[in-house]
Amino acid sequence: MSDQIKHECGIALIRLLKPLDFYHKKYGTALYGLNKLRLLLQKQRNRGQDGAGLASIKLNPKQGTRYISRHRSNSSNYLEDLFEGVYNRFRNVSTENLNNPQWLKDNLPYTGELLLGHLRYGTHGDNTIETCHPFLRQNNWISRNLVLAGNFNLTNVDELFNELVEYGQYPKEKSDTVTVLEKIGHFLDDEVQRLHDWFKPDDYDSDEINKLIFENLDIQRLLRRSSKKFDGGYVMAGLIGHGDAFVMRDPSGIRPAFYYANDEIVVVASERPAIQTAVDVHFSKVKELTPGHALIIKCNGKVSEEPYIDQLERRACSFERIYFSRGTDRDIYHERKMLGKQLVKPVLEAVNHDFKKTVFSFVPNTAEFAFYGLVEGLEEKLNCLKKEKILNLGEELKPKKLEKILEMRARVEKVAIKDVKMRTFIADDSSRSDLVSHVYDVTYGIVENERDTLVLLDDSIVRGTTLKNSIIKIVSRLRPKKIVIVSSAPQIRYPDCYGIDMSRLNEFVAFRALVELLKENKKENLLKETYERCKAQENMPKEQIKNELIPLYETFDYETISDKIAEIVTPVGIKPKVEVIYQTIEGLHEACPNNNGDWYFSGNYPTPGGNKVVNQSFINYMENNDKRAY
Repeated sequence: MSDQIKHECGIALIRLLKPLDFYHKKYGTALYGLNKLRLLLQKQRNRGQDGAGLASIKLNPKQGTRYISRHRSNSSNYLEDLFEGVYNRFRNVSTENLNNPQWLKDNLPYTGELLLGHLRYGTHGDNTIETCHPFLRQNNWISRNLVLAGNFNLTNVDELFNELVEYGQYPKEKSDTVTVLEKIGHFLDDEVQRLHDWFKPDDYDSDEINKLIFENLDIQRLLRRSSKKFDGGYVMAGLIGHGDAFVMRDPSGIRPAFYYANDEIVVVASERPAIQTAVDVHFSKVKELTPGHALIIKCNGKVSEEPYIDQLERRACSFERIYFSRGTDRDIYHERKMLGKQLVKPVLEAVNHDFKKTVFSFVPNTAEFAFYGLVEGLEEKLNCLKKEKILNLGEELKPKKLEKILEMRARVEKVAIKDVKMRTFIADDSSRSDLVSHVYDVTYGIVENERDTLVLLDDSIVRGTTLKNSIIKIVSRLRPKKIVIVSSAPQIRYPDCYGIDMSRLNEFVAFRALVELLKENKKENLLKETYERCKAQENMPKEQIKNELIPLYETFDYETISDKIAEIVTPVGIKPKVEVIYQTIEGLHEACPNNNGDWYFSGNYPTPGGNKVVNQSFINYMENNDKRAY
C-alpha cells in the first residue's frame, strides 16, 4: 500500500499450565512465558507502531502481595523500550535467585502464569501512554480485577456509554476501550456478587466463598451479558485477577484470532505464523477462533471454546489478506499470489499483449507476493504463446527459431525502491514537497525511452497521494511510453469503522473521482439528494438505516471511475500516459474465499452500525466537517 494507513492492533496471550519450576527445568528459565510473549509481539510488530504494553497475573497469590504487573510504552522504539523496562527488574538478581522460580514469583513482577501483550495502532485520539493497552479495572476483591486488551472498534460507543450512565457509573471518558472495559467490568462485578450471595447463606467462610467463586464464575455467561449490544469488529482478551482468562471474537469474525493449546501452554495471537514461530508448531495445530465464540481458560487450567453470542454470516476482513497480516501465513501467501494472477488478463489487454516492450514491476514491498502471482500468470500465458508458435512452425522448425521462441520472457525488474525517510520539517513548503517526492528512487537504464510500457503493481490504492506526488512522478523520469498502475485490491469507496483508519470519504481517491464525474456530467444534484436521504435517516435506529452511497456510485461503471482516478493521480507535466487497473470484487472473493468482508469496496457492511457510519461520513463531507463519523 503506497499510502500508509493505520489499522488493526495485535494481541498476544499466554497461559502457562504448569508451575514455573517445570519451565525452568525443561527450558532453562522461569521466564519462559515472558520470553515467548516477547517473540509473539515481535512477530506481529506490523500490527502496531504507536505503542505496546503487557500485563501478567500470578496464580494463587498471598494476601498483601502484588499479583498484577503492567508495563506500557509509547516511545519510538516501543517494543525495545517495553521489554527493557521489564527485564531491568531482573538485571541485578543473583544467579542463584534467577534459577529459583519460586523466589522469582514471590519477589519480582512479570513472573505470573498469565501474560497478555498488545501492540497499538491508534485509529484516532492521542498517542499517549494512557491510550496503550492493556487497561486495568482494579478492585480489592481478587475476582473483580480485570485486565483488558483488544483489537477492535465499535460503531455505537454513544449507545454503550449511555447504558453505563444508566447503571449509575461515571466513566472517565467516552471511548470504545474504556466503555468496553467498564461494560465487561460491570457484569463481572454482578456475576461475582451473585455467586457471593448464593454461597453466603451456607456458612462458608470468606476464603471458601472466594474459592467457590473462582470455580463457578461463568465466563460464557459474563461475556454473553456484557456484549449484547456490541456493534463492530473485535477481538478482546481479558485476564481476571484470580486467574481466569478469555479471548472473545465478534460474531462476524471481522477481526482475526488464532490459538494453540497443549498440556504445557495456551497461546493466542492475532496472526497464525506468530504462534507457529513462537512455539514451533505445525500450521495444522493452530486453530482459528470461531466467530461469536470465546476461548475460555479457567484458573484450574481447563481450556474450552464456547459460543457466547449468536454467530452471524462470516465477514472476515479481506484487508488482512491483501495487506495487513504478514504474508508468512501459508494461506495468505497463496491468496495474495492469486490476487496478482487474476490481473493478468486486464494487464495484458492494457499493454496489447506486447511482452517485448513491457516492463513489469511492483511497489511497495508489501505488493511483492501479489506480484509473484502476476508473474506466474504471465509465464503461463507466455508458455501458451510459445507452444502456439512452435506448433505453427511445423516442418520449418529449426534450432535457431526454436531457441528464439524459448528465449521469450516477461521483463520482470525491480524499478521503484523506497529510500530511507528524510526529515523535512526544517524545509520550506516547496522544498519539503520536492523532498517528499523522492521517497522512492528508481533503477535507471532498464526502460527504453518512449517505447516501453511500465506496469507497476500496488497492493491497494487508498488516497492516491503517494502515487501522484512520488511514485508516478519519479518513474516518469525513466521516460516510458505509458505507465500502468495495477491494484491487487478493488476500489476503496466506503469508510471503515471496524479497526482501519479510513473514516473520511474525501480522503478516498475513488470518492473524489466520483464527485468529479458527477460535476463533469452535470449531475451534482445527486449529491444533494443523497445528502437529504442521509439526513432523513440520521436519527433512525441503526438497524433501519440504508447505505445511501451505493446508488450514487452506481451512476458510473467501474472502468469509468478507474479512468478518472488515473487522471487524478497523474502529476501535471509528465509525458507518459497513466492508466489505472483495479481488482474486481468478484476477483477478490475468488482469491480470498474465506475472508469475504468487503464493505470498504462494496458498501455491504456486516453490522447495522456500518450503514450509519457511511451515511454520517457523507453528511460530514457535505457539511465540510472533518471529524470522524463514529
